Amino acid sequence: MLLVIDVGNTNIVLGLYRHGKSGPDNALLHHWRIATRTEQTGDEYGILIASLFHLAQVPMEQVQAAIIASVVPPIQAALVRMLKRSFRISPLLVGPGIKTGMPICCDNPREVGADRIVNAVAAFEQVKQAVIVVDFGTATTFDLVSGRGEYLGGAIAPGLGLASKVLSEKTAQLPSVDLVRPQNAIGRNTVDSMQSGLYWGYVGLVDGLVRRMIQESGFDPVRVIATGGLARMISEESECIERVDEYLTLTGLQLLYERNC
Repeated sequence: MLLVIDVGNTNIVLGLYRHGKSGPDNALLHHWRIATRTEQTGDEYGILIASLFHLAQVPMEQVQAAIIASVVPPIQAALVRMLKRSFRISPLLVGPGIKTGMPICCDNPREVGADRIVNAVAAFEQVKQAVIVVDFGTATTFDLVSGRGEYLGGAIAPGLGLASKVLSEKTAQLPSVDLVRPQNAIGRNTVDSMQSGLYWGYVGLVDGLVRRMIQESGFDPVRVIATGGLARMISEESECIERVDEYLTLTGLQLLYERNC
């Protein structure tokens, strides 16, 4: 089995595939989401992941390979130690030198987050034409791939959850609010007004940035795929997002493992 691990600033998402080759016969078997905690050691992550495998009734010894994409270096180091100790495997790491099959047309390709490259590879493999990936994570990222499969760059905005947290923490009279889709844009009280600004504001942000990126690129048509925890909620009102793929990053990790091993 192949274990794929996506380490984000807020969550770590793990997926388990039967083997390291893509295809209709190799669907995602299991997936888990755990909190990202930089203070946890490799041993602690080992205990946690072993518990997840036990609950899923999957023997750990069946895992023969692993691949990690991480934007949190201390977590990556802890997970590498854990995989070597608990699984007896050395994982493939998404970073400089890995074969992506996608030219990175940026000023400094090393600066591009591993998760953004993984998403771009997965999205282009699915549509085989120009595509924008919108990833709703701690940050909301926008990544453009050309019709020839070139990663051209994108945009980074504060994530919806981060914006909500900062809004309540940095203002004296604004409370913490739940992230929900409000019925109206015009709020009649403070909570409704905050929820409107967050939700409808981000819908406008997403559609505005996507349209501007398409206009600047000159590509036509351009597919738009969303992923991440809040993707489905925002996509309900977005005019640009065509579909949501919750497991886009995990699919991309499997593809990268296949291309390198």
